[in-house]
Amino acid sequence: MSDLDQRALSRRGFLSLAGIGAAAAVSGCSSSSRARISSLTAFSGGGTYGDPRYTSMYGRMVDHGEVIPAVNLSRVPEQYWRREVADPTGEKPGTVVVDTDSKFAYYVMPGGRAMRYGVGVGREGFGWSGRAEVRAKKVWPTWTPPREMIERKPDLEEYASGMPGGIMNPLGARAMYLYQGNRDTLYRLHGSPEYWTIGTNDSSGCIRFMNQDIIDLYGRVAVGSPVLVRAGAYV
Repeated sequence: MSDLDQRALSRRGFLSLAGIGAAAAVSGCSSSSRARISSLTAFSGGGTYGDPRYTSMYGRMVDHGEVIPAVNLSRVPEQYWRREVADPTGEKPGTVVVDTDSKFAYYVMPGGRAMRYGVGVGREGFGWSGRAEVRAKKVWPTWTPPREMIERKPDLEEYASGMPGGIMNPLGARAMYLYQGNRDTLYRLHGSPEYWTIGTNDSSGCIRFMNQDIIDLYGRVAVGSPVLVRAGAYV
């Protein structure tokens, strides 16, 4: 891991965001249309796929007054369902490790164990890797698209001052904000209503989780926790 320790945050195209400034520190994490997101609110069952404990884990839930629909587990490959595993990372307990190749995130626990989650990661051209730390955590966060994203997608203009938190919000039920030193990296660990994108490269650089999973991870991670994002599957 020593070579990874020395890797600084790198993101192709990061310099193109330099002019956004502090006002755009909230991330541009997004992917699909609101029409796609709204279609899932009609789904109320978790299916009967795999162990029944998983259908309970990913069932419908009410969180701070928001209804989170059940995940249709037939649309998420089973390897991306949350489970405790032997820790493959070698990192200290309390660290979050994201492996962008395998599309797994690990929360390292004592005793050589880790909680593993399936994630979605950035599309080609939006990827990044390196070490950071969680500097802030938010429940049902506001999402504010950067100006350059609005220029690409003019229909987002109505959210120029921020989209309130809620089930339609691209940041989902929780967000954890990643910093290097005093610099906001503009990247987040966050939830997503688009659970079918877990295991894919379909976001604008951020690390997305199923809403049920980000709630679980949020409860484990403290402000100041280290985060390592790396490309290269653990074996």
